[in-house]
Amino acid sequence: MTDQPILMFDSGVGGLTVLREARVLMPDRRFIYVADDAAFPFGAWEEPALRTHILELFARLLDRFAPALSVIACNTASTLVIDALRDTFPCHPFVGTVPAVKPAAERTRSGLVSVLATPGTVKRQYTRDLIAKWAQKCHVRLVGSDRLAGLSEAYMREGFVDEEAVRAEIAPCFIERDGMRTDIVVLACTHYPFLVNRMRKTAPWPVDWIDPAEAIARRVLSLLPPIDGALPQGEPDIAVFTSGKADFAVSRLMQGFGLTVHLDSGGDARHSNRFEDDAALIRIGQDQP
Repeated sequence: MTDQPILMFDSGVGGLTVLREARVLMPDRRFIYVADDAAFPFGAWEEPALRTHILELFARLLDRFAPALSVIACNTASTLVIDALRDTFPCHPFVGTVPAVKPAAERTRSGLVSVLATPGTVKRQYTRDLIAKWAQKCHVRLVGSDRLAGLSEAYMREGFVDEEAVRAEIAPCFIERDGMRTDIVVLACTHYPFLVNRMRKTAPWPVDWIDPAEAIARRVLSLLPPIDGALPQGEPDIAVFTSGKADFAVSRLMQGFGLTVHLDSGGDARHSNRFEDDAALIRIGQDQP
């Protein structure tokens, strides 16, 4: 298992925040980053269709890449399908990404916590169960943003974001009650940490922004066997896009994270010339809303 890759899965570039932390803890491991950009954004899907899509996609990904472990680096996907993935592939370990409600409840002094997420994560019973279990003594406001994931994607590609748009999206997180103020905002989407500096700049007052990426990386490390000596030099870390396309900005972004995007002359993603045609490996667009 030590020479098998770790698979990171997200709808776009948000999972790179988790990859960044995983690299710090596991510099000798090999990673495969899968961006299901053909299905982005996940929040636009009906839940049954998205669940079926992800399960069918993983059947192909696990067969193709044989990873040691898969990280669902997406709150929307994790809260919807992590249990189904574990049931469907019982011999394969999955690490999910769920809102960091427990650490927020433990750290808050005011008792006012906001969970900033996609609308899909906000409406899930999974999220509400976390609050009922871990944050009974807190007032937790769920804030579903329609735009922040897309703003994060654009920012990472183009290097610019409309700060007023960020301000408007985070504004509902900040409440005052009985002389107390929100003091913690949980970033319940892996895209959002890319914009956290803009959030700090546009926030009406300072808060603690909780990014779960490091905790996820530590969980992954705990589930893998230790490496005995250096791993042999093998194939590079790669990025796979289910659309089969990657423009210059995306390719440059992936390279900045140490990932190689393989493209042939037709624009289809390849893996060291052995990556099957995307239409055969990954069903694209058939279930899209």
